[in-house]
Amino acid sequence: MFKRLFGQAPAVPPGDAARSPAAQRADALLRQLEWTVLRRLDGLLQGHYKTLMRGSGLDLADLREYQLHDDVRHIDWNVTARLQQPHVRVFTEDREMAAWFLLDLSPSVDFGSGEQRKSDVLLRFTAVLARLISGQGNRVGAMVYGSRGRARVEAMLPARGGRLHVLRLLQMLMPASTGKAPAPAGTAATRLGDLLRGAVFTVRQRSTVFVVSDFISQPGWERPLGELARRHDVVAVRLVDPLELELPDLGLIPIRDAETGEQIEVDTSDKGFRQRFARIAAQREAQLRDSLARAGVDTLELATDEDLSDAVLRFVDLRERRVRHGALGRPMPTQLPRRTREGMRA
Repeated sequence: MFKRLFGQAPAVPPGDAARSPAAQRADALLRQLEWTVLRRLDGLLQGHYKTLMRGSGLDLADLREYQLHDDVRHIDWNVTARLQQPHVRVFTEDREMAAWFLLDLSPSVDFGSGEQRKSDVLLRFTAVLARLISGQGNRVGAMVYGSRGRARVEAMLPARGGRLHVLRLLQMLMPASTGKAPAPAGTAATRLGDLLRGAVFTVRQRSTVFVVSDFISQPGWERPLGELARRHDVVAVRLVDPLELELPDLGLIPIRDAETGEQIEVDTSDKGFRQRFARIAAQREAQLRDSLARAGVDTLELATDEDLSDAVLRFVDLRERRVRHGALGRPMPTQLPRRTREGMRA
């Protein structure tokens, strides 16, 4: 099935990709993911691809009795009146769909306490999902925010299909994900709402939209996210690092705010300070999850110390549970990664 979906990857893509070092790095990364993560997922996702993307449902396929949590807008009132039992219409999903990646590469995403930064997780997740989706003949597009340390949408890639198009997307992200220098002090604060508002006006056709961000931003992004969710199938992919939730005892260390450049020294050997930090982090987590739920979006947590294959499988499980319980239009957040949950209990 892997060869049928993705074919044999060329050693070096033709044209500009053969000459550009960034494109060669993108091709090397994609081939590595194809032979590691994607090959593993290929065997585990057989028959489950339809849960990745849901069509808009234009063609009537069948009628069945109403079940708890079914969308009342799909009730067929004529059949209901005739049979004296509520029935809903079942639609055939569109097979040629578009997926859009709204990618937040603001300075706070360039943080990681281990081998991976949040920006590395963003790059690998986008590569895997874009390849899975395009491998089924669907199109992928992207909007990139803050890739040069500026608080604005820096690049937009129209929705198209094919492996070369995925390589163009990765090449666009490579300068912001490989060898990136820290953002200068005084960088403008992230306004995630600008990215979401831009997507409201840019993405016209109903699509699956992945908002990949750590959601460390100025307030005001909740309303445009809700507007986007009313028109599209939106998944909030949240990037998390364990050190953002719980501080270990490292003694006196400098801490720098990636968004503003401000730096202070803190004493992590102070147990009271660590407990206050964990409490404030837990409060922020609860507020963020509540905001995402009120916006009506699915939520997937991606930790920097988590295996990417496991994260994608959790996402598929989330989508299957939504379909199985008939929870269309109702957000169902995934469980947090194990270490994240432990950190929040501190």
